[in-house]
Amino acid sequence: MGNAMRLSDFDFDLPRELIADRPARPRDAARLLHVPAAGDIADRAIRDLPVLLRSGDLLVLNDTRVIPARLRGRRGAAAVELTLHKAEGGARWRAFARPAKRLAAGHHVTFGDELAARVVEKGEGGEVVLEFDHAGAALMAALEHYGDMPLPPYIKRPKDADAVTRAADRADYQTVYAARDGAVAAPTAGLHFTPELFAALAARGVAHVFVTLHVGAGTFLPVKTEDLSGHVMHAEWGEVSAKTAAAIAAARDAGGRIVAVGTTSLRVLESAAGADGRVAPWSGETRLFILPGYRIRTADMLLTNFHLPRSTLFMLVSAFAGLDRMRAAYAHAVAGHYRFFSYGDACLLERAP
Repeated sequence: MGNAMRLSDFDFDLPRELIADRPARPRDAARLLHVPAAGDIADRAIRDLPVLLRSGDLLVLNDTRVIPARLRGRRGAAAVELTLHKAEGGARWRAFARPAKRLAAGHHVTFGDELAARVVEKGEGGEVVLEFDHAGAALMAALEHYGDMPLPPYIKRPKDADAVTRAADRADYQTVYAARDGAVAAPTAGLHFTPELFAALAARGVAHVFVTLHVGAGTFLPVKTEDLSGHVMHAEWGEVSAKTAAAIAAARDAGGRIVAVGTTSLRVLESAAGADGRVAPWSGETRLFILPGYRIRTADMLLTNFHLPRSTLFMLVSAFAGLDRMRAAYAHAVAGHYRFFSYGDACLLERAP
């Protein structure tokens, strides 16, 4: 069935003013659209999550930490902006360069007094492979000093943004439970969680566990093939620990529902699942492309933000809840002036039967 799907099936009109460029404050003040498997959709708030879940349900969250992966550097007199998007091991990273024409293999780029890189290779579409003069913890420390948060392309910030704005995005574009360095885009459904919300969920009897998926900048790359069977997903590294796999199995066996927080958590779970839907300990790269026709095996519910038209993320939620159901939910959200994308509101989807 997947081969019959076309890019135009996932298009919808979105007014530009609904794209959020600042998050709700506090985080859990965002709105929540509840989309049950059948019946009416309902306008709620993130703080209603405990009453929409029940004792024994289990939240699965992605504990990746976004690194300040956007660097402004110089090759001689020429300015260049680089966004790191995939670790290649050691001191090497894949990056998108702007403007790419200023760089070629062998060029050196400096990012201040304490950080420099050599262009090892130049690829298609502005992609380069960089080898830094630091690796590991030393490179991460340098990125913290010289880098900016790699906000999505639709969130505009002035190039000369002041320190207060930059510091706000450093805090805002990171979940409160981020623990493992490696993402260059936030798992945005998790941005709504606060210590107070976790406490309310615990009081309800709803526990949580963590998986890891280091979200890549490929999550924002446009899909260019009208026939979706020709689209190749970007690879992202993920992990499910034995402890998390055991907690998921125990919750399912006790009749609890598995609630994936974010599309990234769901992709990890599906990558780690066997044919019977049991999640096993797993580590590796995933290129899993979920679109209608794919049978979701692991999660009963999905908490996720509102996604771009024609994006792989809108395809994923359509696979989860049904394309017609998601079109109706998004039309309701647009009419109700929900806020869209990374800093926007969320929806709680129940899996289509």
